[in-house]
Amino acid sequence: MKILDACCGSRLFWFDKECNFATYMDIREEEYEIYGKKVNVKPDVVADFRDMPFADCTYDLVVFDPPHLKWAGQKSIMKGQYGQLDKDNWPDDIKRGMAECMRVIKPNGTVIFKWNENQVKLKEVLKAIEPFSPLFGNKRSQTHWLIFNKQVSYPTK
Repeated sequence: MKILDACCGSRLFWFDKECNFATYMDIREEEYEIYGKKVNVKPDVVADFRDMPFADCTYDLVVFDPPHLKWAGQKSIMKGQYGQLDKDNWPDDIKRGMAECMRVIKPNGTVIFKWNENQVKLKEVLKAIEPFSPLFGNKRSQTHWLIFNKQVSYPTK
């Protein structure tokens, strides 16, 4: 199995932060300390989720956990750990990112999409990424995990 974490950040939700069949990608590589907390972003590949440097149909599974903050303080731990959206172009950025995730997964592959709706509601994100549609996910918390399938979530008619 080949897994891509398209916005790995500091790999916060990974139990095995050095999984040998995962490729960790992020737009930034940096290490620093904010208010006594260390932030360590060390991807295998430094690249933009809107334009991934991978061939079509490369991965079995893609984890897509893009930045979800439209505003954050310059020295905010949240910005350091999760990055920040472009407050004006975020819908197009997220849609392009989802399209890239679908491009790089194999037929019948799976995309796991994580979103925290503290600043942008999930319904706004789902509207922005149309025609992609999740199969299932949790709807009741502030942080959502949604599952997409290449064949079902983006039907080719």
